[in-house]
Amino acid sequence: MAQTLYYLFDPLCGWCYGATPAVARLRETTDVAVELLPTGLFSSAGARPMDDDFAAYAWTNDQRIERLTAQRFTERYRTQVLGDRQRLFDSGPATVALKAVALAEPIRELDALKAIQQARYVDGQDVTSLETLAALLRTLKLDAAADRLAAPDAALLDAVRARTDGAQALMQGFGARGVPTFIVEANGQRRLLQTSTIYTDPQALAKQLETA
Repeated sequence: MAQTLYYLFDPLCGWCYGATPAVARLRETTDVAVELLPTGLFSSAGARPMDDDFAAYAWTNDQRIERLTAQRFTERYRTQVLGDRQRLFDSGPATVALKAVALAEPIRELDALKAIQQARYVDGQDVTSLETLAALLRTLKLDAAADRLAAPDAALLDAVRARTDGAQALMQGFGARGVPTFIVEANGQRRLLQTSTIYTDPQALAKQLETA
């Protein structure tokens, strides 16, 4: 039975970074099609300045995620990203980067997401910068996507808006309020999956899909 998993997330969401091993495990061990759907949670109106209170709140959550998942949040990230008071906490550029990859080489989009998360949470890089993101895509040999990201055209930005609008509508349809959110489709039917166990069990998504 063919199944599609819709993964609703934001590239700057720490809990989504914590869910990455479960998503990667699903891709590696099953035939389930995984469709990435960034929701724009922390872009546009959702972007905000990084201040001391928000940085402390984020770091507290990050430490909890690391204890649950063993995903790394380094001191370099804490000082260079959470300590940066010049740049907005804005997932818009990373969302555009992911769509550029989806248009150029869709099978590599999860690789790009993992690289963006690694660059932010481990290497302390500024993934709100298009220049940084384009360079990162080049290290993955995603040159066509990097070229397009360097000067996003109207068609790319329209595609980003359409995808985030669709993701938000899907979330609203299921009454989902936060990310990560997982929705599975099989035989024309969709249902919301539970996420409570994915942080401690990388096979949790696969197990749920076996019963879908």
